[in-house]
Amino acid sequence: MKILGISGSPVPDSNTDRLILQVLKSSGLDFEFVKLSKLNVRPCLACKACVEDNICKVNDDFPALANKLREAQALIIGGYTPYMVLDGFTKAFLERLWSMRHLHSLNENKYVVTIISGVFKEIRQTALNAMAMELFMERMHHVAEFEIQGNVPCLTCGYGDDCKNSGIPHVFADKIRASADHCVAVENQPVWEEATKTGTVLGQFISGEIDSIPRIEPTL
Repeated sequence: MKILGISGSPVPDSNTDRLILQVLKSSGLDFEFVKLSKLNVRPCLACKACVEDNICKVNDDFPALANKLREAQALIIGGYTPYMVLDGFTKAFLERLWSMRHLHSLNENKYVVTIISGVFKEIRQTALNAMAMELFMERMHHVAEFEIQGNVPCLTCGYGDDCKNSGIPHVFADKIRASADHCVAVENQPVWEEATKTGTVLGQFISGEIDSIPRIEPTL
């Protein structure tokens, strides 16, 4: 395995999943795709039991996932923004990377691409900035970040027209009725082509076909 893809979206076959997979496939390299909602990865317990050997001692699925990350040269990680913040699955995974960072920086110079899906652009950017800061502390080489225009779940929950808590009136005009027809697939967004190109370049770089690759720095 050369590249590991990790999705924090719990939605089956979500926009986030599909864009991560597109980057992985476009690289032309061996990869593995992991959906965090199918694993048990808790937030960091701050026990510091990992300090001496960089191995997390919490009895859940993260230690096995960390082994996969150790083997990979690059990471594609995607999340989404419920309640105007980075989702819990992705946040827990990022927290647990501390066990690999302390003293020895095991993820240093690994190449990483970040992806965020969400309804509001400013919230997507805030989440990407938070991810970028974590990756900066991991000393990873942050190649690119991408925003997916997300879809309000009220469009397809079955009660979006009548629920007083529906997000539809806040996102669309009042006359819009709940319908999957209003959902925007990531394949129809400009980010699809942009991410595809990045996957290709990442694969070429790791394969030694090109000598350099972009790097972005976090917004402090």
